[in-house]
Amino acid sequence: MTASQLISVSPDELRFHFELEKQTFCDLKVLNNSENYVAFKVKTTSPKKYFVRPNTAVVQPWDSCIIRVTLQAQREYPPDMQCKDKFLLQSTTVNPNTDVDDLPPDTFNKESGNSVEELKLRVAYISPTSPEGSSEDDASKNSQSFDTSSVSRFSSTVPFVQISLNFEVPFLFFILNFVILCI
Repeated sequence: MTASQLISVSPDELRFHFELEKQTFCDLKVLNNSENYVAFKVKTTSPKKYFVRPNTAVVQPWDSCIIRVTLQAQREYPPDMQCKDKFLLQSTTVNPNTDVDDLPPDTFNKESGNSVEELKLRVAYISPTSPEGSSEDDASKNSQSFDTSSVSRFSSTVPFVQISLNFEVPFLFFILNFVILCI
């Protein structure tokens, strides 16, 4: 890290435990290395593949922020488990007490005369069968998987339950009214 860097990011590479049909995430810690308020924005070469929150924020002087990058569930393995996706983290100083919603649209635009620092991050996939995938090192602590098959099973059964309840209750009232009228 050079003394002029506004922010530093840890880890310096996004590592995802890759499994088919499972969503996984990696947390990044962004540290403001200055006495100024610093705004950052995260961009990626594959925006439909990843969900980044927050993707834009303002960090107070000497403070830090956690960014969660989520790899959406994938239907097929990448060739040789290699990933060419990259992330770009842009940062610039902003006025004190600036809110992220108050950032002008050209905040991260160098052509507007703003001093914007850029930090590039690579992406690595870790196979669950690799020695790295089964260890309890820092990468595994920063990356987690979620089985999305249970979510899809749940979401497909919920409408059925709602539909059956919507029809059963009126039907029961109909039967009760019919019985009462017949008596």
